[in-house]
Amino acid sequence: MAKLIFYPDKCKGCFLCLSACPTKIIEPAGKRNAQGLIYVQQKENTQCRGCGFCFLVCPDCAIEVINEGTK
Repeated sequence: MAKLIFYPDKCKGCFLCLSACPTKIIEPAGKRNAQGLIYVQQKENTQCRGCGFCFLVCPDCAIEVINEGTK
């Protein structure tokens, strides 16, 4: 499994990652960042499989994917 790290202050709320995620584990947070924009988060009780599609489509580098077990 993999771990997703979101950087809310980098997110501009374009939500491209929501469409790119094949398992649909990303959702709008319902909160606003320092710029007043709604950012994204991982849904509760879900696991990322580490495909990296969200990372690839994010124009603001607001998502990091860490594949556990790799160094």
